[in-house]
Amino acid sequence: MKPFRRRRRGGVYAEFDVHEAEMLANLEAQLIELVSDRTGTGEASADPLFAQLDVDGPRSAPDDPVLARLFPDAYGDDEESAAEFRRFTEPALAASKIDNATTVMQTLLAGGLQLDGSEQSATSIEVELDADGVQAWLRSLTDVRLSVAVRLGLDDEGMHADADDEGAALMADIYDWLGYVQESLVQALG
Repeated sequence: MKPFRRRRRGGVYAEFDVHEAEMLANLEAQLIELVSDRTGTGEASADPLFAQLDVDGPRSAPDDPVLARLFPDAYGDDEESAAEFRRFTEPALAASKIDNATTVMQTLLAGGLQLDGSEQSATSIEVELDADGVQAWLRSLTDVRLSVAVRLGLDDEGMHADADDEGAALMADIYDWLGYVQESLVQALG
């Protein structure tokens, strides 16, 4: 990847190797699928008004550790308040996460990435982001990094996964690369 740079006329741009762009699109697609599955399986409301207003969401925390990290409890010491908060905020938060990941994928497609199964004609994918695109990328990269960190067993104290596991080592490399992409984007804004 060639790091993000600021354009004179505004916005930022970067150039990705096709394989990097494909990997990023794959990770974003997985995030969309995971969050979409959560929004489709939430408990339904007994209150028809909330159902009509589409502001009713699940009351219980997700069982999947990645989803639990992406949708943490707002009140750790009060289950009832946490359930009510989740009920009213999670649908909008989920929609925002899906929109951000979709923006990343659309930007990659606009840069020349082909995900339709046809042969890739470009050798690199150049993405250009306006202010809204930058925010979507930053948020979505954070969500993807959090997802990978949970799967790796990373927390504030470091890695807890098996260091001899080749799959875990590869995921750790992807986690580090995502951090580089995100840092590159932040530095281009400065």
